[in-house]
Amino acid sequence: MRPSFSEFEGICAHIIFFECYHPRMIHSASSGSLTSCQMQALDVLTREGNVFLTGAAGTGKSFLLDQYLRGKGSDDFPIVASTGAAAVIVGGRTFHSFFGLGIMEGGPEKAVEMALRSRKVRHRLQRASCVIIDEVSMLSGTTLMAAEAIAARARESSDPWGGLRVIVVGDFAQLPPVTPGNQQKDWGFLHRAWEQSDFEPALLSTVMRTQDIEFLEVLNFIRNGVVNDRVHEFLNRRVNTNNETEDATRLYPHRAKADQYNWLRLQALPEKECAIATRYIGDEKYFDSARRNLPIPDTLLLKVGALIMMRRNDVSGEGKFVNGSLGHVLQVSEEELHVRLFTGEEIEVEKYKFSSLDGDGNEVMAAWNFPVSLAYATTIHKAQGATLDRMIVDLHQLWEPGQAYVALSRVRSGSGLLIERWSPSSIRADALVTSFYDSLSDRAKKYKPRAVFQVAPQAERLEEPRKSTLTLHERVERTRQLLQERKDLAFIASQCGMTVGTVLKYIEKLIGLGTAPELGYLIADLRHADEIRTLYEERGLQSMREAFDALEGAVSYDDLKLVKVVMMAE
Repeated sequence: MRPSFSEFEGICAHIIFFECYHPRMIHSASSGSLTSCQMQALDVLTREGNVFLTGAAGTGKSFLLDQYLRGKGSDDFPIVASTGAAAVIVGGRTFHSFFGLGIMEGGPEKAVEMALRSRKVRHRLQRASCVIIDEVSMLSGTTLMAAEAIAARARESSDPWGGLRVIVVGDFAQLPPVTPGNQQKDWGFLHRAWEQSDFEPALLSTVMRTQDIEFLEVLNFIRNGVVNDRVHEFLNRRVNTNNETEDATRLYPHRAKADQYNWLRLQALPEKECAIATRYIGDEKYFDSARRNLPIPDTLLLKVGALIMMRRNDVSGEGKFVNGSLGHVLQVSEEELHVRLFTGEEIEVEKYKFSSLDGDGNEVMAAWNFPVSLAYATTIHKAQGATLDRMIVDLHQLWEPGQAYVALSRVRSGSGLLIERWSPSSIRADALVTSFYDSLSDRAKKYKPRAVFQVAPQAERLEEPRKSTLTLHERVERTRQLLQERKDLAFIASQCGMTVGTVLKYIEKLIGLGTAPELGYLIADLRHADEIRTLYEERGLQSMREAFDALEGAVSYDDLKLVKVVMMAE
């Protein structure tokens, strides 16, 4: 039976994030260190199998993903996002373009058939080792099912996703998928594809966005749709209707109201207006969608003194600002923008390229402008992913579960929050999401290393799996021993409880250590081995993708890797 929502139980019941209540455990991601929950999540990411990386707003999901993906190529580890706006922010491609789903006209079955007719879709799914799906909560379960079917058929395997490793990232307590009418939300975790994927949860619990303990407690109640005395008292204390001159960003549920408010506040400034057009290059057919998805406007209107928001993180390594940092314009021209941030830091902002990628990860268009937008107002939707210093929000007539939580969790602390008005009916959580996170938390607590398959050498057949105690070093050494015995890749993979792709990575480690045995036997009977070798000799060992395309899908990506490692060892 579900516990009642007393003040204590409201904090503890539904995967509430205990670590965030300890001030010493809260820090900035820019420090370069990882929290204990991030270290555990990173450990889950580096193991075999599919993963669901999740956590409350501000726990550092994107930061941790960046850590995991360092040094990994975009062909082997493509990042796809549920929306065009999210794709621009993460520097990836859209989920629909990667899987060839388009707008799914005619329904999911027709969309699957259409996608599989594309050689490019099949090729990129066959050559990928792992796909990362960002903002998974905004993908409908129907869409997720279609993508899984495409991957399985493209890779000609009955395994979930055709054996392709999948890491999904997001928070189902935030914005939901678009569902027509008043139907039940089509959450991805309700579908068979989610269950069959067997996602191992990697839960982030330490909120790094804020050190305000009272604010964190209130956010946790709101995350679960709880409106108790503590929530009432906190929100009522932050209500301020006399805030027309406040230097804070207003969050609205609708874009038209946000745009109108930005224009009115800019016109009230006495300085001369400077209009800086965003410059687009590339394929014109992508321009319209880019205008909808980019975090910058088609024409950036600025004046000295204008309140602006940074729309990207500081990539200089100095960590002076993040996506959402606020400041005032000190000087503006076509080529230079000087800003004083709320931190007191004065920075010079250069124009930045925002790219749009096709399903293969090729840049199809780019937009150039200063990475800022007017910050008097924005929408709750566009603020997702941003960290605001000060914020004014209208919580009166929200309609989506998680909408109030997304809005309130954008600001660093309760002291930076002002509320125009609010109503208890706007604070809601989907009961299915709450139940899902309950079960997810229980599973995360039971996490143990994955099983490996123990094989009887005399029969060379698989037995029942049992718990593995092998370390990485022991797996590499076991791989070396089996190669010495001239076992094939499939047998080595089953013996060590790994995929063939992982075995190939371990072979590369052995080559690097200088301890790899003779490997030529692995490709003695491999079809197209001579053609692959010739292509590598002509174009170099780094041309795996070129070789794949040149052979028009006649060989698998694993076969290409196999010939590559054999040649490396020669």
